[in-house]
Amino acid sequence: MSSETQDLYPIAVLIDELKHDDVALRLAAIRRISTIALALGADRTRDELIPFLDESIDDEDEVLLALAEELGSFAEFVGGPLFAHLLLTPLETLAAVEETVVREKAVESTAKIGQILSSAQIEEFYIPMVNRLSKGDWFTSRTSACGLYAPIYHLASPRTQEDLRALYATLCNDETPMVRRAGATNLAKLVKKLSKQHVVTEMFPLFSALAQDEQDSVRLLTVEGFISIADVLSPEETKAMLLNILRSMCVDKSWRVRYMIAEKFVAVSKSVGADIVREDLIHAFVQVLKDNEAEVRTAASTQAPGFSAMIDKETVLREILPCIRDLVVDTSQHVRAALATEISGFAPILGKESTIEHLLPLFLQLLKDEASEVRLNIISKLDKVNDVIGIELLSQSLLPAIVELAEDKQWRVRLAIIENIPLLASQLGVKFFDEKLGALCMTWLGDCVFSIREAATTNLRKLTEVFGYDWAKQTIIPKVLAMGQHSNYLYRMTTIFAITTFAHVVNGEVLKDLIVPTVTSLAADPIPNIRFNVAKSMEELVPLLKKTGLSGLLGDPIKLSLLKLSEDKDTDVRFFANRALAALTA
Repeated sequence: MSSETQDLYPIAVLIDELKHDDVALRLAAIRRISTIALALGADRTRDELIPFLDESIDDEDEVLLALAEELGSFAEFVGGPLFAHLLLTPLETLAAVEETVVREKAVESTAKIGQILSSAQIEEFYIPMVNRLSKGDWFTSRTSACGLYAPIYHLASPRTQEDLRALYATLCNDETPMVRRAGATNLAKLVKKLSKQHVVTEMFPLFSALAQDEQDSVRLLTVEGFISIADVLSPEETKAMLLNILRSMCVDKSWRVRYMIAEKFVAVSKSVGADIVREDLIHAFVQVLKDNEAEVRTAASTQAPGFSAMIDKETVLREILPCIRDLVVDTSQHVRAALATEISGFAPILGKESTIEHLLPLFLQLLKDEASEVRLNIISKLDKVNDVIGIELLSQSLLPAIVELAEDKQWRVRLAIIENIPLLASQLGVKFFDEKLGALCMTWLGDCVFSIREAATTNLRKLTEVFGYDWAKQTIIPKVLAMGQHSNYLYRMTTIFAITTFAHVVNGEVLKDLIVPTVTSLAADPIPNIRFNVAKSMEELVPLLKKTGLSGLLGDPIKLSLLKLSEDKDTDVRFFANRALAALTA
C-alpha cells in the first residue's frame, strides 16, 4: 500500500462504514472518529473529516446523537481552541434536526465549544450562528438557539450583549409554544449572567409574560426563572414585583404548574427572604399541602420539613402540622410514601416534647400503614427521630412493624427490610438488636427465595462491620455454623455462602478456628452443589489466608480437600476444584 493510499485509508474506511446499511456499524464508526482524527492529524481533520461529517448529517437519530456528543470533545483533534470554531458548522446543522434529544445534545456540545473560544471567535463565528438559529424558519432551530445565549454571554462585547438580549426577547415572544418553552427553560441561566439593571428592565417583563402564558407547559417552566430573578432583587423589590405572580402560581388552574411550584417551594422561599415567607407564603404552602391533586400534595410533602425550618415552631404546630395529620391518612399511597420519607425531618424542628406529643402518633400511624412502601420509608429514616426522643419510645411500635415487613408475602418487601437492617442496627444499638432482631436475621437465611437468602448473608457481613467481629464470633457465627449440620441441603448451602461472606470482615483467629474447618468439613457433602460451592469458597479464601498470614492452612486442610474434589465424579465439582487449585499455586 502506497503512503498516499495509506493516508487516505482512515477516511475511506469511515466513508464506507457511514454508508453501510447496518445502523450499528454506522454508530460504531461515529464512536471511532476521534481515533480516525488522530490518524489523520489536525490539518486533514479540519480539511477533510469535518466537512465530510457535516455532509453526512442525514442519518438515524441514534447515529446523529452519537455525533453530537463526540463533537463536544473534538476541539483537540482539530488543532485546539484556535480552530474549535470549525466544529460549530456541523453542530449548527444538528441543532436544527427534528429529534429533540439530538438537538439537546448538540446544544450541550455547542455550549461546551463556546466556552473555549476567544472573544474574536465568539463575535465572528458563534454569534452569527446564534442569529441564524434564532431566526430559522423551523421552530426546531429557534428552540435550540435559546440554550446558546447564556454560555457565552459574558464573553461577548457590550454591543453584542445588547443584541443578544433583544434577540432572546423575540424568542420568548415566539408564536410557537415549543420556542417559548425553551425560552422559559433557559431564562434562569441567562438571568445569572446579567446585571441587576438588565434583569429588572428587560428580563423581568419577559418572565412576567411567560408566567402568564396561555400554555401551561410554558408557565410551569418559569419557576426556576422566578428563583433566579428573586435572588437578584431586594426583599422590597421582590414583594413589589414577584409576590402576585407567586400567588398566582400557587393557585394556577393547571395542576402541573402547582406541582412545579410545590416541588420547588423551599428554594422559592429561600429566594424571597424571611419576611415574605412569614407574611405571605405560609398560607400559600398550606394551600399546596391541601391541593386537590395527589401529585401536588406529594411534591408539597417532600418540602414540608424544609419549609417548616424557615418559620417558628408555634406556626408549624398551628398551620403546618394539621395538614400533615391529613396527609398521614391521605387516600393516595404515593402521598403517604413521600410523607413517610420526610416526616422524621420535623423532629429536630419540634424538639423532644412536641415530637413525642404531636409527631410520634403520626409516625407510629405510618408504621402501621397498609402499604409496605410507606412502612419501609419510615423505618429507613429512623435516625432523626431517634436522635430527638430516644429508641425506647420508638421500639414499642417499631418492632411489630419490622416483624410484619420481614414476613411479608412479597419477597421484594422482605428484601427491602433486610437492606435496611444494618442502618437500623447502627441506630438501635447492639443490645436492642440482639434482643429483638437477631433471631429475625437468622430466619432469613432459611427463606424459600434465593435472593432473600443471599441478601441475608450480605446483611450479616454488614452487621459484623457495624458491631465488630468479636460480636459476630459470639452471636452470629455459631448459629450459622450450626446450620452446616442441617438435614436440608439449602441450609448447608447458605452456610457456605454466609461464612465465605463473613471471611472478608473477620480476623485470622476466626478464619482459622471456625470458617476453614466448616468449609473443609462440607467438602465431603453428598450433594454435588454443596461440593462445588465449597470449591468456589476455597478459591475465595485462598487470598484471605495469605493476607492474614495463615498460609499454613493452604496445604492441609485446604489443598488436600481440593485435591480430593478435583477427582470428584461430578464435572462441575472438578472444574471449580481445579480452578481453586490454580489460585492456590499462583
